[in-house]
Amino acid sequence: MNQTQPDRRSRRTALAAENPSTRLKAALAAGTRPDAELLETLVTRCAVEPDFYVRDMLTWALTRQPAGSTVPRLLAELGSGRAQARSQALHTLSKIGDRSVWPSITRALLRDADDEVARSAWRAAVVLVPEEEKAALATELAAQLGRGDHVVQLSLSRALVALGEVAEPALRTAPADADPGVAAHVRVTELLLRDPDAGFDQALDEAKRIVALGPQRAATC
Repeated sequence: MNQTQPDRRSRRTALAAENPSTRLKAALAAGTRPDAELLETLVTRCAVEPDFYVRDMLTWALTRQPAGSTVPRLLAELGSGRAQARSQALHTLSKIGDRSVWPSITRALLRDADDEVARSAWRAAVVLVPEEEKAALATELAAQLGRGDHVVQLSLSRALVALGEVAEPALRTAPADADPGVAAHVRVTELLLRDPDAGFDQALDEAKRIVALGPQRAATC
């Protein structure tokens, strides 16, 4: 649908409104009635939007834009100095699912100092990785086991579990000997690989018990 300039101005204004409900409705409208002239506004807004639900709707609106225009613009955001810009671009690229962007999911992004960016990179990588690159990705992710808080570790375990059995060799060679926390994270990920439906907290408790007692003693207790 063609949009008039006054209509576009009002939509841009609504996307930056003080009230999050107004912004949410504006993002919904942008996805319901896609307008290529709003692409830049949507991408720019993703980088600064404070509300999770509005950000999610902005991502949906971007997936409704032509991928040929949206993907290059999102790739440019991966080099942004603003962490949220990088994180949201990765999240949106994972939703678009264009596997040609895989080379842009770099080691630097997978190891980004900002946990939210790294988590988004892990999720995007698992969606976009070619079959022949899965083992290398698993090795890269396994090297970060033990990183961050409970939420970060859960995300990393889920990413490895999503890769499937190709993650098993990477887990066996993960650097777990020097740090009980890393060892527990390795073990919980192994447990989840065997039983993806197991709860993370329950599996983590079991992993810590195994690490503390040793596998042989834990099996008899």
